[in-house]
Amino acid sequence: MLNFVKVRNLIFTLILVVVSVSGGYYLGVQGYKAEVSKALGVTISRVTPPEKNVDFSLFWNVWDTLSAKYYDKSKLVPAEMVYGAIEGMVAAVGDPYTMYLPPAQNKIVDEDLSGSFEGVGIEIGYRDSKLAVISPLPDSPAEKAGVKPGDYIVRIVDKSKNVDVNAQGISLPQAVSYIRGPANTKINLTLVRDGVSNPIEVEITRAKLDVPSVVLKFVGQNETVADIKVSKFGADTVDEWNKAVDEITKKSNVKNIIVDLRNNPGGYLQAAVDLGSDFVNSGTTIVIQENGDGTRQEYKSQKSGRLQNYNVIVLINGGSASASEILSGALRDNKNIKLVGEKSFGKGTVQEPVEIKGGSGLHVTTAKWLTPKGTWVHGNGLEPDVKILNDDKTVEDEQLQKAIELLN
Repeated sequence: MLNFVKVRNLIFTLILVVVSVSGGYYLGVQGYKAEVSKALGVTISRVTPPEKNVDFSLFWNVWDTLSAKYYDKSKLVPAEMVYGAIEGMVAAVGDPYTMYLPPAQNKIVDEDLSGSFEGVGIEIGYRDSKLAVISPLPDSPAEKAGVKPGDYIVRIVDKSKNVDVNAQGISLPQAVSYIRGPANTKINLTLVRDGVSNPIEVEITRAKLDVPSVVLKFVGQNETVADIKVSKFGADTVDEWNKAVDEITKKSNVKNIIVDLRNNPGGYLQAAVDLGSDFVNSGTTIVIQENGDGTRQEYKSQKSGRLQNYNVIVLINGGSASASEILSGALRDNKNIKLVGEKSFGKGTVQEPVEIKGGSGLHVTTAKWLTPKGTWVHGNGLEPDVKILNDDKTVEDEQLQKAIELLN
């Protein structure tokens, strides 16, 4: 039987959030006790564990040379040097989603998915090894400034922080630290957008954001279609979803549902499993985890769904990632539910973040996830059954209108 405490805390997004970063993690990996400096509360030890066949002499040679020769001793903060060394070690794996977060950045992780935070309101990740916008949050400063899913961030300028950096090659934690900040402060981003010849520069004023993860509207002729917008899979998503479902089931004239996952970057696995379970029978596979040793674990619905007898369409786009793709793939594979819109982002790996002594965090990619029929979306995304682009020159939501048309 599934350990749902463990499943609830697995995060399948781990696309770092500029307003905050996905949090609430499964603590399942035993780390070393790193003895690094008084700044970390312990003393330095140069003893290599006997079971580790690694020569650390080069590391200590560089450490000693830097300590002896660098002109500004005030910059040689042992804790920061160790953090930097660990970040480099983890980055050497070459996986942008496996990362080390020092305490300050890890604190951002722990604050995420609460629904209330300060920032510009964009989620970022890597596409083709370039820093990209996964999605702006609804009504966020970033969205109002014109930032769009798929934009590449090439330059970050924040005069108040004395930041002016080329975004090429920086890590996700670095990008978060540069872009995130308190309300009422400004930041400039230079963006490259497919189909636009010149770079786009936007100035964004950060704000305090309080964004619900589920919003229900009734649309279509005589409002007979329930339009459920799910913007993330956060700590409150399941409760908000249950309230929306209760409202839908009380309306006898509503037989059609649109699940809008556009610009939803993902979140808690358990939230995706819970939402998917409302459309299928108990025991139906929602997602498959494939581990590094080739073994597989299936996460199944534990209830009989309340929405099984409704006609359903799912809306996706390039900002739909991870847990959004889990839900979309599960509904299509299990119920032949049509996906409408644009190809999804393509985030198909599993991270298990580990809390490290001293407040740091280590995020390790441990597995990949597959749809119930075995599709791995990583780097490819989910192709919609009905592809349709929204016309930026009109106020009409063509994708939503197409979904309503298909349901009718």
